[in-house]
Amino acid sequence: MLSKAQNKYIRSLTQQKFRYEHNVFIVEGEKIAHEWLSGTGDIQMIIGTSEWADDNAGLLRKHAGTELHIVKESELAAVSSLQAPNGVMLIVPMPAARPVPVVSEWYMALDGIQDPGNMGTIIRIADWFGIRHVVCAPQCVDVYNPKVVQSAMGGHLRVNIYEAGLPGFLAKVSLPAIAATLDGENVYEMQRTEAAVLIIGNESKGISREVQDMATKKVRIPGRGGAESLNAGVSAGILCALLLPV
Repeated sequence: MLSKAQNKYIRSLTQQKFRYEHNVFIVEGEKIAHEWLSGTGDIQMIIGTSEWADDNAGLLRKHAGTELHIVKESELAAVSSLQAPNGVMLIVPMPAARPVPVVSEWYMALDGIQDPGNMGTIIRIADWFGIRHVVCAPQCVDVYNPKVVQSAMGGHLRVNIYEAGLPGFLAKVSLPAIAATLDGENVYEMQRTEAAVLIIGNESKGISREVQDMATKKVRIPGRGGAESLNAGVSAGILCALLLPV
């Protein structure tokens, strides 16, 4: 079981202030936890039900030196950020901050993404399409928010995520910078390219004028219905499918 101090510590990690104070974040759910436990990354703490522990005894042997707490479902629910906790929670160290590398491959640059679900979906899309680098402007939602981690479905393990001012980043890379806008070139008429930066903007305000002015191209996804715009995550997925090399 968890002590009162441990319970308070875990619950505090739902807040950004305490995540960065302790330099850790929460990973929840059997599928995502299995990916982390199967990998080689550090894990600070494992909190799981006895049923989950029995079903995953082999994984737990691999992490014999990691702090482990077997809890009742009610205890897990008390510290979980999920409406329906499903067996296990991990406390995982954040990777060390590092500068964005300059390489000739695809990047995603996110200009003020605020919704945790969108952020997690975009990280998952980057993971799916093999985009190794996602650059987030400082105005973006915290990428270690539990809802972001949940939506990314393990993408944090394979995608390098950076925080950087986008104007400085774009000035540093010698790649086409493609901004997703409502008035850009029809994506179906654009050529696929081997390397570029795809810029996705804020859900309501879009891409800032300063960043738009640094884009070498603008792209739009033409619609036929009455919707005003597409969700940022949906837009990112469509653009990746149509612009990245097959």
